[in-house]
Amino acid sequence: METVAMDHLAIGAFVLFGIAFVVLVVWVSNLLSPKGVDTPDRLEPYECGSEPVGPPWVQFRVGYYVYALLFVVFDIETVFLYPWAVVYGQMGVFILVEMVIFITILAAGLGYAWKEGALRWR
Repeated sequence: METVAMDHLAIGAFVLFGIAFVVLVVWVSNLLSPKGVDTPDRLEPYECGSEPVGPPWVQFRVGYYVYALLFVVFDIETVFLYPWAVVYGQMGVFILVEMVIFITILAAGLGYAWKEGALRWR
C-alpha cells in the first residue's frame, strides 16, 4: 500500500512541476516580449520578408486532405501492429482474432476509399 501512495505522490509532483513550468515559461515570455503601440505596419501580415500576394483564402482540393487522412489512418495501423507482434506468442488465439477484426475493418475502409476514387491522384 505504501508504494501506491509513493506512486501517487510522484505523479502529483510531476503534475505540479509541469503546471509550474508552463506558468513560469509563459510569465518569462510575457516579461521579455517587446511591448509597443500597435501601428498599421505592425498589424500588417508578414510573409517571409515579402509583401503577401493574392487573397489569404486559397482553396485546395479536398482530395489532398482525404489522401493525407488515409495515410495517417494506415500509419497508425502500423503503430498498432508492432505491440501486437511483440505479445502475439504470449496471448494466443484471442489476440489473433482481435487483430483479424482490426485489419478487416481497416481493409473495408481501404476498399471503400478505393471504390470512391479517393486514392486516385487527379
